[in-house]
Amino acid sequence: MTAEPEDIISLGDSLLKQHPESFSKNFNKNKELVKKMTNVGSTRIRNRIAGYITRKRRKT
Repeated sequence: MTAEPEDIISLGDSLLKQHPESFSKNFNKNKELVKKMTNVGSTRIRNRIAGYITRKRRKT
């Protein structure tokens, strides 16, 4: 399964908007939260979403 970068960004932004205080600068914690909050079957795509969220958190 492949996902366009726009899809990763869209889903990551959506999760950050719905749960702004849940995510942190810790990739492993974010990875587990993405797994719990979504039904994405692909580990690689879940990790890409968690990575995007982690990068956004580290910028702020």
